[in-house]
Formats: sequence, structure tokens, C-alpha cells
Amino acid sequence: LCIDWQMDYLEIDVNTSRGVMYVFHGPDLGRTTNDTRKIYESDSHDVDRLDCGAWFGEGFEGERVPRLEEFLDWIDHRIKIFFDVKFADLDRLVSQVDDRQMSDECFFWFGKERDARMFRKVAPHLPLKINVTSPVEVIEAKQQYDASIVELSLRGLSREIIEACRAMQMKIMVLQRPFDPVAYAAICDWGVDLINVDHGDRFLDFLASRHV
Repeated sequence: LCIDWQMDYLEIDVNTSRGVMYVFHGPDLGRTTNDTRKIYESDSHDVDRLDCGAWFGEGFEGERVPRLEEFLDWIDHRIKIFFDVKFADLDRLVSQVDDRQMSDECFFWFGKERDARMFRKVAPHLPLKINVTSPVEVIEAKQQYDASIVELSLRGLSREIIEACRAMQMKIMVLQRPFDPVAYAAICDWGVDLINVDHGDRFLDFLASRHV
């Protein structure tokens, strides 16, 4: 759907079973399947058989948890990827990206500081996003992580943060989960680079109405 909507990026979560990386938030398999285990407790042949689509709605029954490697082959450069890495072998993950020549078509984020630091050592050439709340954190994101992108909320936006990002050539992404045309308008007026949304189709409708 995101490809059909011509979104610039698709956010995917990377998680790992016993030895295989998947596109899956996790760690609880029960979030979208009828398995009660954690994904890291499960063998890949068990994960591959799970139905992760039936919960979502009619027509999605039988949808499987995608293996990351197969998913990236299927994407085949049709959309850029925002990797939200929950748990992964970083060397293997970076190899899968490099082997597909995706370095200019992706960026990464890690919920744990230690993982972000390790990733930067393993992959100094790949873009990394860091969440920030102040101009000081923008500077730290560049100095400590060589971040390419910073993310924050609309409420956290300020002229000082934007100026700091522009000075260090970092892109600005604003997270706006609920569909809210007023918030979208305010974010667009700030002139940021990316907006992280859950409703790509409705966001496009908003943009179309804005330019009528």
C-alpha cells in the first residue's frame, strides 16, 4: 500500500527468531498471531507457519511474518526503508543492506543507546536517526552518533532546533501518529524534511486539499 501511495519511506521493524531476521515488531508473537511465545524463543520453521494477517481484517488471512531477506528482495528499490531495529545481528543486517546497494535508500533507528553506538561502529557509512528534544541534543546527535536525521514531535519543534539541524546538515523528521490536519499543516509550515505518519493515504488527501 505504501508503494501504491508513493510514500518516500516505509518503516519496518527488524526482529530475530533463533537465527533468522524478520519484519516483526515483537517480541511477543501473540501481538499479531495465535502463538504465545516470544519471537526470540521460536525456531524459524515455526514462525514461518504463523498467520499474522487474520487479526487485521478480512482478506489478510494467511499472511505470513516476512523474513527480512526475502522482504528486501521483494521491495527491490521500489521504496526507501526506515529500519526500526528491535533485535538483530548488526553485521548480518548491514551486509543485507550493502549487498542490495541500499545505502542511499534507507536509514536506521535503535531504541537502545548501546545498539546505536555499536551500529555506528559497524556501519559508519549508513544513515542513522536519533530522537531529540532540544538543540543541545541535536548537537550531541551529530557529535556522538554522526546522525543524519533527528526526529521529534511537533510540540518539540523550535527555530533553534531547526537552525541547529540546518547548520549541521541533518534532516528533520516529525512524528505525527494520529490523523490531524491541523497538526499536519503546522508541521508543513515549519518546512521540515520528513513527516512520520500512520495514515499515508489520508495524509496525501490532506496535501491535495492544501494545494487546491
